[in-house]
Amino acid sequence: MSEIRKTIVVAVSKNGIIGRDGDMPWRLSTDLKRFKALTLGKPVIMGRKTYDSIGKPLPERANIVISRQLATAHPGVHTANSLTEAVNLAEEIARKSGVNEICIIGGGQIYAQAVNLADRLCVTHVVTSLEGDTSFPAIDTALWKVIETIDVPAGDKDSYPTKFVVYDRR
Repeated sequence: MSEIRKTIVVAVSKNGIIGRDGDMPWRLSTDLKRFKALTLGKPVIMGRKTYDSIGKPLPERANIVISRQLATAHPGVHTANSLTEAVNLAEEIARKSGVNEICIIGGGQIYAQAVNLADRLCVTHVVTSLEGDTSFPAIDTALWKVIETIDVPAGDKDSYPTKFVVYDRR
């Protein structure tokens, strides 16, 4: 089988903020629908804080939570104690289920480690600057090339307009 693509899926403000007080600092219904479409049927990797903020396993996806407290067993959730372990497990699950992509979905500490091994970034650029306590690393255009851009006006249930950009590693 071909190589399993490692994709980061993230929404980030103009000033790099992705979170505040354990949650996202916006409401983006349009983006949540895209997130679901991008990740459905694929293994998703997240940190424990991200899992806790979601509150339950994402349906129709193998959920892999990176946690140092492996005693916290969640039904329907695989645990790993490092990003490397999580990626290996996700790739194994992807191969068994016949998909060629795994998705890394946060939070800040996981993104900071994963950006060096990702093949693709699916970034929702939120067209505003916000206060927050969790950020995403700057995207280095020497390492990443834009392959798709979609401007998304704010819908009825969206706090801000967005620009969805897909980057592939150069």
